[in-house]
Amino acid sequence: MGQASEQNGRYQWVTPGDVNAFFGLMLDNIVGLLLMVALLSGFGFPTEFAVSRMVPGTALGVLVGDLAFFVLAFRLAKQTGNRHVTAMPLGLDTPSTYGIVLFVLGPSYLQGIASGLDPTAAAYRTWYIGIWCIVLSGLLKIALAPITQWVQRVVPRAGLLGSLAAIALVLIGFLPLTEILGHPLPGFLALVIVLTTLVAKIPLPGRTPGTLGALLIAGTVYYLLCFVDGSGYSFPQSPASAWFPSEWLESYTFAWVAALPDAVAYLPIAFPFAIATIVGGIDCTESAASVGDEYDTRTVIGIEGVATLLAGLSGGVIQTTPYIGHPAYKAMGGRAAYTLATALLVGSAGLVGYFGLLNAWIPKPVVFPILVFIGLEITAQSFLATPRRHYAAVALACLPALAFLAMSIPGRILSDAALGTANVSVASLDSSLQHDMTTLGMLSSGFILTSLLWAWCLAAAIDRRLKLAGVVLLVAAGLTAFGVIHSPLAGNRLFVPFGPESWGDIVLGAEDQKRVLEFFAGYVVSALLLIAWSYYPAAGASEIDVAEYS
Repeated sequence: MGQASEQNGRYQWVTPGDVNAFFGLMLDNIVGLLLMVALLSGFGFPTEFAVSRMVPGTALGVLVGDLAFFVLAFRLAKQTGNRHVTAMPLGLDTPSTYGIVLFVLGPSYLQGIASGLDPTAAAYRTWYIGIWCIVLSGLLKIALAPITQWVQRVVPRAGLLGSLAAIALVLIGFLPLTEILGHPLPGFLALVIVLTTLVAKIPLPGRTPGTLGALLIAGTVYYLLCFVDGSGYSFPQSPASAWFPSEWLESYTFAWVAALPDAVAYLPIAFPFAIATIVGGIDCTESAASVGDEYDTRTVIGIEGVATLLAGLSGGVIQTTPYIGHPAYKAMGGRAAYTLATALLVGSAGLVGYFGLLNAWIPKPVVFPILVFIGLEITAQSFLATPRRHYAAVALACLPALAFLAMSIPGRILSDAALGTANVSVASLDSSLQHDMTTLGMLSSGFILTSLLWAWCLAAAIDRRLKLAGVVLLVAAGLTAFGVIHSPLAGNRLFVPFGPESWGDIVLGAEDQKRVLEFFAGYVVSALLLIAWSYYPAAGASEIDVAEYS
């Protein structure tokens, strides 16, 4: 007892290595907040609304989660007598930032505007939907925390991590390039610094963290260009003072509760992200154990769930998650101080209100290369954590995400007000182009779940489990029948395939019925084929075949 107390008393919770770890974790989170606001502004969403109502609660989730992991590190040090415990890193989930903004918040805002709401009313409607998605995601994590290992057993990693890799490579890794290369001199410079330090593992002089080095060096170049006439660069305008914003406290009036009917259609998009963070949390815990810090998985997921729930109740719209880089933070020499410092800085940025200044003055091309690194890292980890024989399933999961990417630019062009004034729309295109656009639109609708199911099906087939592969396709057929995946409706809305006209727009029109029924039939017939095929003797499992590429 005395020895354990003595060891606990000597826990080195703060070291010089915490400085490097702090800048890495803190900038990841700040970039997540910057990304959320930037993506929302792309839909015309009011920036001031996002900064005053959505950012504080989102930042509060990081504050609560990292403080809890800070305390958890002390508990583990006391239990094990290990003086070198590194706290689990926690922050905003980057795939969710893209997914929730691009597939929930942005479309719901445009839907509100299209229905005749003014920008403020549409923003409130969007905020309430976002709150519901995050609150229910937090409750889902808390509910699943005791059975995290069961979730991991039921769905193969190729399915869960394949859909994550699709988001990471196609969205997180690719989309920031438009901002980075829109300002190529500082953008390329920052990208080279980030990838050389974080991927190639070559340190900057003085062992300056790569993320901080990119911010300082490329940021200096960016602002030097602001002095050059005709460069296209200009100093930003500081936002109006918004210290200690109180608007986010409106979430505690619970006016958002009445928006549940509007939020229901978006839950099939939000829940896969929540499940993915559960699997990610399991992987992070295993990763921490590999370098000597054996945290309890249920506790880690439970903390993640509570942080997400509190963020949602406080008006946050992006969930938190443990970060995969625990061994990297430990290698930097980080202990527990870096999570404490990150919690305080990110939390205060949102709650005190100086995030508005950061949003204005931190050049996006200088920090967005961090997102490219995150995309590459998640993609690489998805393959590394998946059996080799399932690599094709992970790659297959990326294809529906590519459909979203292929639709994003044409979709934005065709929805431009100028084309609307000129009566130019999809209906104005050649019939073959209309068909291709419709097909891509249905493939991209709900692509996260589609990616998961396709990869799960192929992984099951590779393992000679054709009955299971068929069942997965039957599940896909059921989801297709109600628009959870492959919805042909604007905003990826759910529907019922048949019903009386009095039900309104929730019932599919004749042309959409035809498209959906053929998708449905394709899944059902393919499922029956696989199930019947499973009875063919040569389709039985072969340990040699399955183990060959493990």
